[in-house]
This record gives sequence, structure tokens and C-alpha cells, in this order.
Amino acid sequence: MVSLTIDGKSVSVPKETTILAAARQLDIHIPTLCWLQKLSPTGACRLCAVEIEGVDRTMTACNTPVKEGIKVTTRSENLTRIRKQVMELILVNHPLDCPVCDAGGECDLQDTCYALEVNHQEFEAEDVSAPTIDHWPLIQQVPSRCIMCEKCVKVCHEVIGADALFVNDKGDKAFIDKKLENCIFCGNCVSVCPTGTMISKPFKFRARPWALRKVPSVCTYCSSQCQIDINVQGNEIFRVTSDDEGTTNNGTLCIGGFFGHDYINHPQRLTEPQVGGVPVSWDRAMEMLVSEVERITAASGAAAIAGLASPRLTNEENYLFQKLFRAVIGSNNIDSEARFGALRALRALDQGLGLHGASNLLTTIADADAILVFGADPSAEAPAVDWQIQQATRHKDGKLVIANMRQIYLTPYANRQLTYKPGSEITLVNGICRLLLDRGLIDEAYLSRMVANLDELKEQLAAVDVDQVAAETGLTRDELEAAVDIIGQADNVVIVFGADITKSELGTAKSAAMANLAILSGALRNQGGLFPLDEKGNMQGLLDMGVYPESLPGYQPYEENKEKFSRVWGCQLPDGGLDAEGILQGIEDGKIRFLYLAAVNPQSFPNSRRWMQALKKVEVLVVQDILPTEVTRLATIVLPGASSAEKSGSVTSLDQRVRALEPAIRPVGEAREDWAIFAELYARLSKTPITFSHTDILSELSSLTALYGDVCFTGEDRHRPCLKPPYSPEEQSFNYQLVRVSDSADGLQLLSGKSMSHFGTTSTWAAAPLEIEPEGLIQMNRVDAEAAGIKDGELVKLSSATGSTTGKLKLTDAVPPGLLFAPYHFSALGIQQLLPDGSNRTSVQIAKA
Repeated sequence: MVSLTIDGKSVSVPKETTILAAARQLDIHIPTLCWLQKLSPTGACRLCAVEIEGVDRTMTACNTPVKEGIKVTTRSENLTRIRKQVMELILVNHPLDCPVCDAGGECDLQDTCYALEVNHQEFEAEDVSAPTIDHWPLIQQVPSRCIMCEKCVKVCHEVIGADALFVNDKGDKAFIDKKLENCIFCGNCVSVCPTGTMISKPFKFRARPWALRKVPSVCTYCSSQCQIDINVQGNEIFRVTSDDEGTTNNGTLCIGGFFGHDYINHPQRLTEPQVGGVPVSWDRAMEMLVSEVERITAASGAAAIAGLASPRLTNEENYLFQKLFRAVIGSNNIDSEARFGALRALRALDQGLGLHGASNLLTTIADADAILVFGADPSAEAPAVDWQIQQATRHKDGKLVIANMRQIYLTPYANRQLTYKPGSEITLVNGICRLLLDRGLIDEAYLSRMVANLDELKEQLAAVDVDQVAAETGLTRDELEAAVDIIGQADNVVIVFGADITKSELGTAKSAAMANLAILSGALRNQGGLFPLDEKGNMQGLLDMGVYPESLPGYQPYEENKEKFSRVWGCQLPDGGLDAEGILQGIEDGKIRFLYLAAVNPQSFPNSRRWMQALKKVEVLVVQDILPTEVTRLATIVLPGASSAEKSGSVTSLDQRVRALEPAIRPVGEAREDWAIFAELYARLSKTPITFSHTDILSELSSLTALYGDVCFTGEDRHRPCLKPPYSPEEQSFNYQLVRVSDSADGLQLLSGKSMSHFGTTSTWAAAPLEIEPEGLIQMNRVDAEAAGIKDGELVKLSSATGSTTGKLKLTDAVPPGLLFAPYHFSALGIQQLLPDGSNRTSVQIAKA
């Protein structure tokens, strides 16, 4: 530790701490314009000048490290004079357009100018500012307002890793320019700009910052669940912001969080209930729904009724949904899209590790010595994971290994990329495990203490032929060994896996292989972690609430615990229950006559054509959603629900943080919060006047499960994340799972997945993401395109065993020969109809359309 004195106050700080950081610990304010805690210091603005006893010139506090015994002065007549002169120089030729500048009222330059009492100009210079840059999508750049602090350049390079922004030209002609091909339009350059230089075009001239009401909330576009402020005027959302301090995401957002909110204000929002496509009152819609439930139950029993819930619903809403079906309707035919991904990972991790999600907090990723990203694109699936990975590997000493069928956004930063053949994931994991064992890179004492079947583990790995692994995966032994050495030599190992694993046909087996690798690599000890990713906002909360037939809330097996829940709920829970695949088959067989879709769009399910045909067949289809789709057009009854900005409740992030939502605006038209719809249905169907509150639901949930400790969504702590009990495995609790299945990949393979600009199908209703990615493109390697005689941008027809579609081709080196990639978000492209049941990959034929 280094001791120093600042303005007469003593402080001790670690070596290499800057004077500015030391002063902040003492609550001593030093003015800055170019400094930001999450960025490296620049020393560009010079406003943070301080005096150090014995030094004959002032020093910049933001980038001057402390030294033992120094005495620093932050306030003096000399410093005031220097800072005022610096500010006057900054203001030379700065336009006096504050009345029409979108930064007016929240401009750091304005605030600093006012604080330093700079009220006249001593300097003048020729104005050589570059003209306004207006051709960038979503963002306008006004060079005349720029003070060259370079915060935008640094956040783009250091946090996001895009390297899109750069300083063009020299001297007083310098301005911030952009390599558009690198930009991912995250909006962070706008967020960090201390002036009105970087402007959000969607927000420009729409509202004054001081007229906006900020409502603390959570972005539910993905499972990272970044903390945000929803900026509201009247009953309209104008923008979304995030504070650098006091948020788990440090103020950083992606395109969805920053720009993707205007689907909430979309003019086509569902605003009133419908029956048979005709608008009706809520009372009429509820009467009709209850009548149909009672009619079908009387004729065919409650087993003829099924429902699918959603990760777009809150914890309380998903809890009420499953309780409504089980306790009142009497049906355990409930499930969700988790069946095709996240639930597979859950099963495997529970079986092998007793784990129900991520094993640690996201922040641990930033301190990892080695990170393995396997079958995932964190930049698209959960951007906050990407930011933590970059912190570990670009700003600290961590190393990155990527195993994927294709190149991803993080590929340029990887120490090693293992581009494996489609379907060879299990083989690759087994090969890595064998090499960890052979090269003496496992902790024998740890494994003996934690693994119940260590002998089986070693017996299976002994049968693995590494040369055969190399042949089957398309990798070399040297590549495998180099990657294994990075993982095996690290003290703190993090493993991240995602949709390419969980959404594949053998998702459960592949997730089991990932659990095995976590055991062998030591990712579950020290400060490592295992992070299964799912892109949907509240997928963890959906699983926690037990919205699938095998489990009750809190991961309690259904058959073993239904009597306990029956006693508490005052009913007899039904036997059995169909999952999503069983529900689909039941509709086709005429056994499921009533289907309730709560914030669900099966157009995004694999083999979506089969699902859409089934929806046409089901006798009664209830759709509860916020936007019109092909599914709502098929519905018997449509119930308008609420967006995340219009509801209260809680959601759970991928790293087990439980966060509160609070309504920023009222639901549009006659739309209602989803939990209120479920509560009214509960009361009407049970013939009991019941009222629910969020407190009641959480209290009941806490009494029935061990999910939560103290729930802190009250009073001043309402917006502080609560942590679920941490993962603490007991000795001999790990079970190495013997995975012997294999995956075939014959012919040209199509992989469906998430793009970086869109989130589910919801973001295709948001103007900003659509401006960046207006349609789904089919990505293909140039070698394959030449062989097929197809050119970039041409329309092509893809055909599989389940269907065909046409789309525009995009040639790229990101996908290897033999593999196509297409985003699933766009119903017009309809890529999901080509996939077989429960899979994200299939063999296809391609031809010019």
C-alpha cells in the first residue's frame, strides 16, 4: 500500500492507483471531462490538473500514479486559473447551440463550465471543424461540438472490442471518424460522450433530458439482464440509458438495450381483447375463455388442455401460469421453448453437478486465467458475457480458447480457435478431457474428493483415441494440445457454452459432456465457473418456477412432491403431463383441444411449419401477447399483455441475480399485465374471489421452495439485485456422465442461430435493429458459393426434409465450407421450418431461386 495526503487528508491505496482514484476514495472532487472509470485514462482534457509538493508543474490526476508520502493539492487559486484557461481553450469555436443540442441539460461540458465559472472567452482561433457526419445509421456525429476526449474511441476499443471509431486527421482538424464495417451500433459512444457530439438519431429533437422521468428497470432482451433507466415522458418511452456506477453492467449496453425499445410504442401493439378476430371487452373475453375451458374439460377432461409459457414473462407470472394450470384447470400439460434448449442443459448439469444454471457470478469471468467458449456466440447470446471475457483476456492476463463450428465476434481475440466439424462436439470434449489426463493437467486430489465415480471417468477416457478425435473433428493434434495446455495450466477456469450445444438434437448429451469437462478442467473450483447461456431474458426464472411437466417450482420432481403442493394449494394435482413435443403430437392426434400460448410464438420453434399446421387444427387457441403475428391471426381468443416496461415483478439473470421490474408506463390501450390476466382467470375458474400481489406470490414461493433467501424488493432496496443462494457442491456430489452417443452431419449443413442485432422475434418490431439488419441473410462460404455457381446477394432456395424457403445470400469467411448459417428471428425468411423437431441444424440443398 502507498500512503499519501490529498488536501490535508491521509489515504492509503494500492500501488499504481492514480491520484484521481485516491481522491475519489476521500470524496474529493477533481473536475474531469475525459476520464471514465471503466476506461483507461487519457489525460486529454487537462482539467484534472493538481499540484504536488516539490514538483514545479501541475500534474494530471487521472493518469499520474500515487507515490509514497506525496502531498497533493486539488484546490488553489493557481489551479482554478489553469482550469478556467483550459476550459476556455476547449470552448474555442464550440458552437453556441445548447438550446437545440440533445445533450443540453445533461452535458458534462456545460456542468464543468458552470462549476468553474467560465463566463467569457479570452481566446479565438480559426474554425476548421469537419462538417457534421450524418450518413451513419442511428448515430450522428457533430465534430464542432467535440472536445477530443476520446472516450467514445476508448469504449469502442476497450469495452466493446469493435475498433470502429478512430481519430481522423491531425491537430485542430482532428475529428472522430468511423469504420462503418466494424460498428455494431451498441450506442455506447453516445452514452459516454460528455457533449452533444455523438447523438442518437432516434432520440434527436424528441425531448429535453430534464423533462424525462427515469424509471430504474432491467433490460429483458437477453439473460444478462443489464440494469437500465427507462426515460419516459407522458406515457411514452423516449430512450433507455444506464449509469456507469451502481450497475452490474457498468453502464454498458448493446444495440437491443440502447436502441431496441421502440417496439413498446409500436402502433400495431395489441390493445384490446379479441374473440374470433373481433374486438371485445375483457369481461366477454374472460367469459368466453372460462366457458371453453369448462366445456372441453367436461367433454374430454382437463388432459385435453395444454399451455406454453415464456421467458418473456416475469417470475411471478410464470409461477401463476403453472399454478393456474395445475391447481385450477387440473392439467400438467405445460411447457415452454426451454424444451428445445435450456431445459436440456438443466437436466445434464443437474444430473452431473447438482447445478441449476450458472455456477458463479458473471464478474468472475473477468478474473479468469483461461476461458473456453464452446458452441456459443456470447456477443450475440448474452453481450455482458462478452464484455467480461474481453476484460479478462484483453485487459488482464487471461487466455481465450474458442471451440465453434464458425468464427464469431470474439474470434480475433482468441489465443486458440478450434473450428470443429458440425456434430463433433462430444468427440471434441472427450478428446480435451483425455489430453488433460494424459498431460498431467488435472487435480487428482480434487477429483478424488468431489467425483463419486472417478474410476468410471478414467475408464471411459482411457478408451478415447486422440488421433481419431482429431480426424473426426477436423483439427490437428497440435491444435488440441495447445488449447488443452491453456485450459489445464490455468488456476481459474471459466467454461461458457451456448445454443450450438443446448439447441442441437443431442443437446442433453452434449451438455452432459460440458459438465464432464467442467469437472476435469477444475472450472468448478477456485474462482472459475460454468456458464450455460440462453439468449431469452428470463429463461432462468422460467425454469426456477417449474413451468415444465417434470418439475414443480424450485426444481422439485413433480411426482415426488405433488402431494406437498396439493396440500398447500388446497387441491389434488393431476397425474402425468405432456411436454411441448407431447402437446404438439396431442394436437395432431386430436387429444389436445385447447392450447394457451402465453407470450409464445411457435414460429421460432424448430420445425415451425409443423407447429403452425397444428395451431390451425387445435379447436381453441388462446394467444396472450403484445404484437400481432401469424399466431394471433389463428387465435380463437387474443389477450393483449404487457411489455417488460409496463409491468411489475421480478426476473432472474443467467448468473442467478433476481432483479425487480417496475412499470415505467401504463399498458397501451386496454392491455393488462400478464400476471393480472392469470390472476383473474384463476379467480373465475376457481369460483373463488382471490386477489394476488407480488409479495403474496413471492412469500408463497419462498415457503414452498429453497430458491430464495431474503427477498429484498422492498423500500429503498427495491432495485438492488438479490442473489440466490450460491452454488456450493458437496464432496462426492459430482457424477461423471458416460456420453457415448454421436451426431451425424451428412452433406451441406444449415445452422440456425441468433444474430447480434436481434433478440427473439420481438426486436423485428423495433426500428433501430431493423435499420441495421432489416432481413435475415443466409451466410455461406465463398468456396461453396463458387461450386454452386451462386453470387453474393442473390436469392437462393434452401430445401430440407421438412420444408423449403428462399432468402438472400451473404458470402463470408466466418462460416467454413460445408456450413451455412442463418438467423431465426425473421418470419419472412422462416428458417426454422427447415429444421427437424428439436434441432438447430439440418442437411440442406441449395440452388438459385
